[in-house]
Amino acid sequence: MVFSLLSLYTFSPVSSDQQHPLDPLTPSEFNLVRTIVKNSYPSPNLNLTFQYIGLDEPDKSTILSWLSNSGSTSPPRRALVTTRLEKESHEIIVDLSAGSNRSIVSDNVYLGHGYPLLTLDEQGAASALPETYEPFIKSIEKRGLNLSDIVCSTYTRGWYGEMKSKRVLKLQCYYKEGKVNFYLRPVEGILLVVDLDEMKIVEYYDRYIAPVPKAEGTDYRASAQKPPFGPPLHSAAFVQPDGPGFKIDGHNISWANWMFHLGFDVRVGPIITLASIYDVEKQTYRRVLYRGFISELFVPYMDPSEDWYYKTFFDSGEFGFGQSAVSLQPFADCPANAVFWDAYYAGEDGVPVNISNALCIFERYAGNIMWRHTELGIPDEVIREVRPEVSLVVRMVAVVGNYDYIVDWEFKPGGTIKLGVGLTGVLEVKGVTYTYTDQITEDAHGTLFANNTIAVYHDHFLTYYLDLDVDGEANSFVKNNLETIRTTNQSSPRKSYWTVVSETAKTEGEARIQLGFNQPELIVVNPNKKTKLGNDVGYRLIPGSVAHPLLSYDDYPQIRGAFTNNNVWVTPYNKSEKWAGGAFVDQSRGEDTLAVWSLRNREIENKDIVLWYTVGFHHVPSQDEFPVMPTLSGGFELRPNNFFESNPVLKTRSPGIVPGPNCTTQA
Repeated sequence: MVFSLLSLYTFSPVSSDQQHPLDPLTPSEFNLVRTIVKNSYPSPNLNLTFQYIGLDEPDKSTILSWLSNSGSTSPPRRALVTTRLEKESHEIIVDLSAGSNRSIVSDNVYLGHGYPLLTLDEQGAASALPETYEPFIKSIEKRGLNLSDIVCSTYTRGWYGEMKSKRVLKLQCYYKEGKVNFYLRPVEGILLVVDLDEMKIVEYYDRYIAPVPKAEGTDYRASAQKPPFGPPLHSAAFVQPDGPGFKIDGHNISWANWMFHLGFDVRVGPIITLASIYDVEKQTYRRVLYRGFISELFVPYMDPSEDWYYKTFFDSGEFGFGQSAVSLQPFADCPANAVFWDAYYAGEDGVPVNISNALCIFERYAGNIMWRHTELGIPDEVIREVRPEVSLVVRMVAVVGNYDYIVDWEFKPGGTIKLGVGLTGVLEVKGVTYTYTDQITEDAHGTLFANNTIAVYHDHFLTYYLDLDVDGEANSFVKNNLETIRTTNQSSPRKSYWTVVSETAKTEGEARIQLGFNQPELIVVNPNKKTKLGNDVGYRLIPGSVAHPLLSYDDYPQIRGAFTNNNVWVTPYNKSEKWAGGAFVDQSRGEDTLAVWSLRNREIENKDIVLWYTVGFHHVPSQDEFPVMPTLSGGFELRPNNFFESNPVLKTRSPGIVPGPNCTTQA
């Protein structure tokens, strides 16, 4: 299908001649997993649900061996499956390799704390229960509301010191009344608890009645807006007459001097693997990133009251960041030159679900400059050299309840990988009696941003898993501390200067960092590879959106989210250590997290290491974010640091110019 400025490119990823061992599971493989697992249990009446099905990726050494042998013999193809069976969680490995028995390799009952990923199916079933629950119906009638306009949403309950707990969800309900922005119209005072294994309401509370915020001004749809309208925006376009400048082969993408593998997982969303950049001087591709993805997203709210204290969410491990991906809208979510990519995951019944246009890939040119210099020092001459920057972006949008998260992986010809996240959507609010700030006499735990509406304070912490392989697997983590030095002699009129004091972290404990004032330069180096001048080849982490948890470390949500206690962690590579919040996050107790793994204080110098970085936001809402929030952006960069012998884009030619209708060129 074609469609760019004139046409739109759509793409459903299919394997090339040989399936890559890191390709995500295909729809046929999901169906095969479903068949194998169901056939392994003799009774068809068992209550079996699929909570997670994903690729059980081969060991890293196996992948690297496969690559070095030019993909001659494919590693075994296996799936990692989590099921609920008769109120127990099973961890299952299924062999999918052609020519094998295609059977279950292992089936272990999980006996620890916590529960698996929630499915959309069970959340939908739980949300529908109140409409036939008599006490709830009476509560709605008591408030003078129409039952047909009620919408209920699911919330995880967390863990608050209980010795035992069942697999439950909490429900909070909202009022539509002909408007689509129901999240801004909570029905306060009512709380329901649903047992997911029994799929029934087991607790019900109607504590008080508060005003339902009015619908006026909440509608964000273009069709509902009336004059005066916002600032006029003129048309703009990035035209590519010859089509996309990148190539897609199965799940492998090559563009400019980059190549990488793009995967997808129901829990974490897009996965970038085997990202390598071509070195013109060395005439070879050099690996930068073996594997990267958003491992967990922790969102605690700051209202400790009975109806709010439990709202401390783990959007990957509880709700599934990939499962929450939505179809991207051409020309709005992605530009006219984008190629769209479908993704698949397995539903609760194991049947594959298609998310059309789940990802988009496009070349971005927004007037940025790759490098430039104007030389004015030569008499009677002005020398100007400018190179415009074009980059490649992989994008997904995940909608977890009220929030929309825009996730970008951006590759630049100079070697930088820029990781961006945008926060937009509708804020989480509570209904109150206040209509003016002077009426508030206690801690409201938020901002009055509309009549009878408080938007509650909260945080967003996105923890990235970054298995950097800088020119090879054996790497070290270096902190370049910038230290002030006082001059001690009379040779200079200066009293001080700063210099760099390098420190290589030998263990995990030495690599934990809380960023802040006078933060060090953070570099992953390959101590076994040096430039011609003797510098260690490396990649530098350039932080952004730095925030620290403000909850006390002994608070129950923070115990579960202790992986955010530091902005930076470094661990030795371990295939099983990929989810920062643990494998079973719902109602977990913080016993299987990055913070716990790191307590072993393992050696990390000149080892195969993984860098973990947390992007953080403290969000104090404002009226400017009503009724829908303009995008708040953050992120960080991975940038070459003595990786190349010199500027890798010095000889890059400017892209061809396609003149616009009113474009003029001045010599």
